[in-house]
Amino acid sequence: MKVSPFRRPPWWIAYSFVIVTGLLFLVSWALQFYFQAAQHAADADAHGQGVLWSEFLASFFASTFENWQSEFLQLVWQAAGLAVFYHWGSSQSRESDDRMEVKLDQVLRRLGTNPDTLRWPHEKSDQEEL
Repeated sequence: MKVSPFRRPPWWIAYSFVIVTGLLFLVSWALQFYFQAAQHAADADAHGQGVLWSEFLASFFASTFENWQSEFLQLVWQAAGLAVFYHWGSSQSRESDDRMEVKLDQVLRRLGTNPDTLRWPHEKSDQEEL
């Protein structure tokens, strides 16, 4: 059984970007709700009418989805889409990994070490497996 030499960070550190982004989204959405509700109440009061929540919610969700479509989805696609393609191993990500490996091999050779003979600490040699 191979054991990874790298430990996974705790979930709140591993997903801190997603957590912070989600919190920023929720806070901004709550602020949009508050200010839009205040504006809707002021408009209804100016016309001598009561606040109709059904009208407000329709207006609120319409403005939310307009913003969502024009801004948020574009950014999500750019950030999350690129991350997914990188994780899947697109040609660009493989190319950079290959270049990094070549550079490391060159550094090791300059230091007098043959990179082909190196093993990870958790790997067993052929003699140890016998």
